[in-house]
Amino acid sequence: MAAPMRLAQLASELGCSVEGDADVEIRGVGSLEDAGPDDLTFARDERYGELLATTRAGAVIAPPGVDTGELVVIRSTQPGLDFARAARLLVPRVRPPAGRHPRAWIDPDADVDSTAFVGPGCSVGAGACVGPRSVLHANVTLYAGVRVGADCTLHAGCVLREETELGDRVVLQPGVVLGADGFGFAVNERGGFEAVPQFGRVVVEDDVEIGANATVDRGTLGDTRIRRGAKLDNLVMVAHNCVVGEDAMLIAQAGLAGSVRIGRSALVLAQAGVADHICIGDRAYVGPQSGVTSDVPAGGRVLGMPHDDLPRTRRLWAAWRRLPELFARVRALERQAPGDGGGGSEDSG
Repeated sequence: MAAPMRLAQLASELGCSVEGDADVEIRGVGSLEDAGPDDLTFARDERYGELLATTRAGAVIAPPGVDTGELVVIRSTQPGLDFARAARLLVPRVRPPAGRHPRAWIDPDADVDSTAFVGPGCSVGAGACVGPRSVLHANVTLYAGVRVGADCTLHAGCVLREETELGDRVVLQPGVVLGADGFGFAVNERGGFEAVPQFGRVVVEDDVEIGANATVDRGTLGDTRIRRGAKLDNLVMVAHNCVVGEDAMLIAQAGLAGSVRIGRSALVLAQAGVADHICIGDRAYVGPQSGVTSDVPAGGRVLGMPHDDLPRTRRLWAAWRRLPELFARVRALERQAPGDGGGGSEDSG
């Protein structure tokens, strides 16, 4: 059970103000539907009015002007963000104590900081480094020469191939694979395939989070790089020699072919695919299930397969939904046309 925190203290930490009893004590967090009297919840806007009227929460974070009834409220212009910050204060993550589990294997030439934790079933290869306060949960595998920075969290089953490098405060969700060989093959004289050696690395910079079962392939010669603050969702695939820009976001099942460049703060939504050697500009938006076959400029907004300008694609889709109606109208007009009364046209023999 978390220690209680007075709402006045919590609001002060968030830089917000309280309306109502600021001495209310909060212990946890919950949704509008499930929160109890000791919990904090949040509402993004007035559309949540019905739930606000029935919630049992002890307090709520809501924007100015949203009616919260009798609920004590912390007013915030960014309720989702401030709720996330409040949740970290109220329910901090439990970190394993520093040390090495007896069932972990660590090469004598590896360098594991004394404040790090290495869990059961982990394997840390020769020359690998694990930085201060980093956590390797069960069955994490670090090949030779892997470098893990400070305050990183690698969840169960992650695999980091040789020479992969993580910056500080990187989070890898379960099953992430970094540094597998890129999908590179050359056709030989017999028409078969021969693997092209992959000599590059994967470099992940500070404050990156990569979701469960995502994969990032090593470069063929140079590095595949995930820049500072980028976020990759579950099941994202990044091929060899790609560069994902600072604070870019790739959503579930998005896939990048080889040598793609994703700009700073770009957003690639779920199940979108980007062809090889394409450049997605800074702050660009790629809609869900899009197939990107040419460069997208900075600030561009595209959707569809093949991709096109977002507003134009939406107009095309709206017209497509009307095709059955339009087809019926054309057939009706054809039946009314002169010479089409069942006896054939004037030119028929």
